[in-house]
Amino acid sequence: MTEVVEVFVPGHVTGLFSVHRADDPARTGSRGAGLTLSDGVTVRLEPADDRSVELDGRATSVDPVDHVLDTLGVDAHVAADSDLPVGSGFGVSGAMALGTAYAANTAFGCGRSDNALVRVAHEAEVSSGTGLGDVVAQARGGAPIRLEPGAPPHGRLDGIPETDRVEYLTFGGLSTEEVITGSTDVLSAAGEKALDRLVERPTLPRFVDASRQFAREADLLTPDVERVLDDVEGASMAMLGETVFALGTSLSEAGYDVETCEIHPAGATFR
Repeated sequence: MTEVVEVFVPGHVTGLFSVHRADDPARTGSRGAGLTLSDGVTVRLEPADDRSVELDGRATSVDPVDHVLDTLGVDAHVAADSDLPVGSGFGVSGAMALGTAYAANTAFGCGRSDNALVRVAHEAEVSSGTGLGDVVAQARGGAPIRLEPGAPPHGRLDGIPETDRVEYLTFGGLSTEEVITGSTDVLSAAGEKALDRLVERPTLPRFVDASRQFAREADLLTPDVERVLDDVEGASMAMLGETVFALGTSLSEAGYDVETCEIHPAGATFR
């Protein structure tokens, strides 16, 4: 048994998506596309008799983390440090679930494969109602396109073979659970249309354009986000958060006070 294991998981912003549900949480998920970020979540796991979870130094409860530990049959102290705000469309809960799965597998010698650990973390997110596609994207890295929903071996991914600087600003959070557990017919129709457009030409500029179109057609824009998108052509909304992201320097050149990072070239990595 290893004493402490540390894993970095990139943040993830989804630009467009459609919801696909099944009885099996491993087959439930989303089709869509997004960007993984060099800003992310570092998870430190230490075996312990009593389970505990911290986020940015504060004790908390994170359902997907508990679900992962339950599935692997272990108890540990999990401490996560996030570069990103929680509940704002950056996949923090997915990152914590995936980081916990990888770290626990190593710390306790569980002997699970990559695909098996991604599946455990994805099922944890789906069962908790906190996400549908972040985990599989964060395991891949880059600019993932989720062609088929679900965890391995059911999901199927491709990607945009480009990289760029990413700028973002956040006005607050939105409830992922509220959106993905309600009626998603209009949202999913817009997501399928946007994904078809991206797959025809999988480039980063096409991704941003398709994401903007999706956000408007799915009626997800908040007043603050809409104001920025009206002001900055090359920007879109992170799903699901009151967050705007853009490639290059579009937001900062328009005078907004932004955070900056890069598209992360890889998935979860040990430190």
